[in-house]
Amino acid sequence: GRHSMLPRHVQRLGRDWITHWNGSQILALNSPVSSCMRWAGHYPPWASFPLPISVDFSANWRFPPFFGPWRQFQTSNWQLDNYTQSCCFHLPNPSMKSEGEEPLTKKRRLSGQDDASSPEQETNLPNQKEVSCLSVAQNEEKSGSKKGTIKRHWEYYCQQSKTMKIAKNKGSDQSSTGSETTFDFTVMSYNILSQNLLEDNSHLYKHCRQRLLFWTYRFPNILQEIKELDADVLCLQEVQEDHYRAEIKSSLESLGYHCEYKMRTGRKPDGCAICFKTSKFSLISSTPVEFFRRDIPLLDRDNVGLVLLLQPRFHCKASTAICIANTHLLYNPRRGDIKLTQLAMLLAEIASVAPQKDGSFCPIIICGDFNSVPGSPLYRFIKEGKLNYEGLAIGKVSGQEQFPRGQRILSIPIWPKKLGISQNCVYEIKQQQKEENAGKKLEAAKPDNTQEIVIASEKLSSKLRHHFKLSSVYSHYFAETGIPEVTTCHSRSAVTVDYIFYSAANDDTAAQPGAEDSFCGGLKLLGRLALVTEKDLWTVNGLPNENNSSDHLPLLAEFRLIER
Repeated sequence: GRHSMLPRHVQRLGRDWITHWNGSQILALNSPVSSCMRWAGHYPPWASFPLPISVDFSANWRFPPFFGPWRQFQTSNWQLDNYTQSCCFHLPNPSMKSEGEEPLTKKRRLSGQDDASSPEQETNLPNQKEVSCLSVAQNEEKSGSKKGTIKRHWEYYCQQSKTMKIAKNKGSDQSSTGSETTFDFTVMSYNILSQNLLEDNSHLYKHCRQRLLFWTYRFPNILQEIKELDADVLCLQEVQEDHYRAEIKSSLESLGYHCEYKMRTGRKPDGCAICFKTSKFSLISSTPVEFFRRDIPLLDRDNVGLVLLLQPRFHCKASTAICIANTHLLYNPRRGDIKLTQLAMLLAEIASVAPQKDGSFCPIIICGDFNSVPGSPLYRFIKEGKLNYEGLAIGKVSGQEQFPRGQRILSIPIWPKKLGISQNCVYEIKQQQKEENAGKKLEAAKPDNTQEIVIASEKLSSKLRHHFKLSSVYSHYFAETGIPEVTTCHSRSAVTVDYIFYSAANDDTAAQPGAEDSFCGGLKLLGRLALVTEKDLWTVNGLPNENNSSDHLPLLAEFRLIER
């Protein structure tokens, strides 16, 4: 029947009595129901967890006095479904810790939502039935539409992009429909949440049901998201090494991707991966970037980056390459000095890979989790190409904390000279080598090096620069309301820390002001997958949830390669 999983003695209690056996709204089996009555989402303060369940249920359980005579209750057309909208019977969820999950109303207050929206959310909650750990594809087969799905739409920047996307969905080949000098492709940036990091930081996921946090549940969901979004290039962060070797790499290769991976250098077994469709690109070079330096005390963290140079598979007048970079910067809000140094190291590697024969840079896309919020000094440095950090507190670099705990002022310079990276975020040694003649010996070049160091020290200032004119795919605020976009959401915060930056072409209307064309052509933003607000995410219980199995949302953008 409808409740075949209930014990027979519960099914016999009455045909019209309907209840949910889902672990959070079921009958208290070992105590009078009247003493268990609480508002939805709360537990008796005196209850010890878990409550022991009596073997003989029917002998110990009785209806509370307010139900009246049994005959009267049995003949009434009363249903528990309707009653649980305001109050319900509880048993502790076996997967819930005693100090763990917070009431839904408290979670809404912590997330800044009005209590006015609570009745609608509480009405929907009893109707969400617990299911076994099935993949998204299996769930779709059983029910035509997903419940509690985040609604994200595609935002187009030109009508031609919309036409091309419809043609692509119909299975048309771009090589036969597209122009000879244009090349359209999509890029995704996605922090998929390492299982080790999830388990080490379980306090961030108190709002989640335990079964949703198992990797066996999460990976099918993540893979399904990747399949549905079908990006030509994937930039993934927090890719756990054992999962990558066991199933992630093979699963993506079966979808037509070639995968490059760089694991972190320390004990954390995760890293960054860049995967691209072999039907769209061929690999020119792959360069891992390690931010840990044993001989530099400042660089004692194990974050990494990855820089690929890709060749589009299409025929055009000039063979323009595309540089794709992916990174996950340090999280610690109080170590802005390390964050800026890690960023400078990544930019220096890009500057060494991206130059073309004519001296210009090829188009560049930088993806990742930068652990910095929009408008912060680190964010502005990426977009504006310059930063004067004189007098800047170390805890204000990333903007993660409203009241920064790191009050120490950044030193000038931030990193030591032996790192070999200038304040312009380029490798000094490589720059000198390019200026030297091939026939000169290293000994003959020493006086010139000394002179360069002296000149550099005279010009030393608190100003950082880089040579790339970058724009952000996302604007970070909704134009109509001014409400912030959100890329990550868990029990403690909901902010934007994930980005896709790109070198914009001159005619790119989506580019921010000041994005000059110093590149060989450039990239035109055709469209993007819209982000959502914090309120939108809490309507589906934040992240991760039943359908979204990371605490980050995937970012997705479509570009057109413009040749000069």
